[in-house]
Amino acid sequence: MHLPALLIVDDDPLIRDSLRLALADSFEIFLAENRSQAIKQLRDMTAPPQLALIDLGLPPTPHRPEEGFRLIAALLTHAPNIKIVVLSGQDQETHARHARTLGAVDFIAKPCTPANIKTQLNNALFIQSSEAGAADENMLGIVGQSPPMQAMRSQILLYATTPYPVLIEGESGSGKELVAAALQRQNQNSRAPFIVFNCAAISPQLLEAALFGHAKGAFTGANQAQNGFFEDAGDGILFLDEIGELPLELQAKLLRVLENGEFQRVGETTTRKSHARIIAATNRDLRLAVRDGQFRLDLYHRLNVFTIHVPPLRELGADKLLLLNHFRDFYAAQIKRPKFELDASALKAWESYPFPGNTRELRNIIIRLSTKYPGLIVNASQVEAELDLSHPTAPAVPGDGLAYARHVLQQAQGFNLDDMLMQRTSHFIDAAMELSNSNISEAAKLLGLNRTTLYSRMEALQRHKLNKANEGIH
Repeated sequence: MHLPALLIVDDDPLIRDSLRLALADSFEIFLAENRSQAIKQLRDMTAPPQLALIDLGLPPTPHRPEEGFRLIAALLTHAPNIKIVVLSGQDQETHARHARTLGAVDFIAKPCTPANIKTQLNNALFIQSSEAGAADENMLGIVGQSPPMQAMRSQILLYATTPYPVLIEGESGSGKELVAAALQRQNQNSRAPFIVFNCAAISPQLLEAALFGHAKGAFTGANQAQNGFFEDAGDGILFLDEIGELPLELQAKLLRVLENGEFQRVGETTTRKSHARIIAATNRDLRLAVRDGQFRLDLYHRLNVFTIHVPPLRELGADKLLLLNHFRDFYAAQIKRPKFELDASALKAWESYPFPGNTRELRNIIIRLSTKYPGLIVNASQVEAELDLSHPTAPAVPGDGLAYARHVLQQAQGFNLDDMLMQRTSHFIDAAMELSNSNISEAAKLLGLNRTTLYSRMEALQRHKLNKANEGIH
């Protein structure tokens, strides 16, 4: 029997080895010690793993959760259907909530018994298998009756019957892949192939061969000629997910296919023709990527014949309740337990929450409520225990600092201005160090500081962390 694949990411070799020994009888284990190694592992696999078990405290900041948060987002970018369980010694409830907001299905605090870990992983695996093929065909697989959703559904029906490219834009977790699938189902040639290719899931060195195929002997390991995704798609649809991650050198070759259908396999001079229709999706703003020189303007215009914007859940009003009922019914039936109900205060909390993780976050919250409270009345405090109220999203347009500050102060409990300012400073310094490959001079330039000021800020951050740690000890 083929075991489900599990990616374990932890910087402690003893923990990695212990988990491998404890779980090897139930899962095919893959190990990584940091975010970059985990993504490389993912890209090197022939198929993405069903599950990931990750720590939050990872290098280069093992005593803070930010790198773990980045890993959750990266894993879901590379493998949207993966189910992530967090196993972490950083067990503050705020960290657990934010990990779930980003897309983790559960959070387990260390230390934990192998039996409990195995139970949580099997639960996540069951959720994944239950979700396969569960789309509601009568609504194009898309739930919602708000004006933005009705407009989007009309666009799908209008664009589905044309042969032209479609660009799907939307935030992470908003359901862009459902829109692509709905376009395929409504296509006049709906039985033609529908090939999904995640541009972020394969290492850049292998992307060209994966898309266009390769000749025998084209590179080391190419023991025989191989079709690419364009050939496999035939006269059907090739869905290019995360198109914003495509390297610039490949963007030119994709542009050629869009212009005249022509491409060549790696290692061949023969020109081949593609008749596949291209649907692309991104959670990046490609206009900004064009401005920053990361995406070709001519390719953007070729992809942008039709654009469908998938609205974030915070803009959908009463659809939050429709989605609540939809997923509650579905998961109650899957686990064969009675449905929970929300009381008036819980409904109010549900309707006012912005769901920064969009539909993915909403679905995971309903899974947990269905498991914890089958057949029970759930109150506001029980719902709020599942919500990420410590990482609020700004309710106003960019630059409306007063509205943002008011929102933070209304939502946060135990707010501390110094902590927030230090946290924001830390995030910007981390980002600058990452972009500059840890070059202090370059990082200082990015931040508009001189080297000595940056050093002073970093020392102040370290003192702040030590003070907070000492407060925790006492």
